[in-house]
Amino acid sequence: MTGATDRLIESLVESAGPVHRLRPPAVRATLFLLAVAALGALTILLFSDLSVFARRASDPKLDWELAGTLLTGIFAVVAAFELSLPDRSPLWALLPLPPFALWVASTGYSCYRHWLAFGPDGWEIGESAQCFRFILAVGVPLGVSLLVLLRKARPLAPARVAALGGLGVAALAAFLLQFFHPFDVTFMDLSVHLVVVGLVTAVSTLAGRTYVR
Repeated sequence: MTGATDRLIESLVESAGPVHRLRPPAVRATLFLLAVAALGALTILLFSDLSVFARRASDPKLDWELAGTLLTGIFAVVAAFELSLPDRSPLWALLPLPPFALWVASTGYSCYRHWLAFGPDGWEIGESAQCFRFILAVGVPLGVSLLVLLRKARPLAPARVAALGGLGVAALAAFLLQFFHPFDVTFMDLSVHLVVVGLVTAVSTLAGRTYVR
């Protein structure tokens, strides 16, 4: 039995190819985020109306919304890369929760102010369908590229890693949406944003069960 095991080990060693060490997860996450930032900045410069955004940005509450959304995306992507390695603590999954709470709370307050000003009109669908399509159109390609990168680490909990990645790219898409959003977020907008973020996260989770392993 020992001889057979030794021969098996020897054959595996002989047939084994070189292993390329992955960069640290923080470095890989930073490179991905820098690529997203470059593409996002180019898209904003080419297609958004920055004068409209500047007018909206004069209201300090938008700063809290932007900070919560952006930090949710960044922290979720970082957590996904960290948890793609087997020796990382599962507590990394909690990293995006505080900024996500800030995102929902600040946006909810903005919706409340809009509802006080416009009454029942604050619940109208309006441009919410456009928001849905924007987050989906941006989040899905980013999610696919992120899953390709996360797969290289062969994570032991692929669904959890993919879910965090999905949350990250959906939040980044929601952040970019603010530069194309000509008005304050309504209750309907917030509901649609959360639904499509959940959808991107769910799709990423399902993809992770079969692809990121």
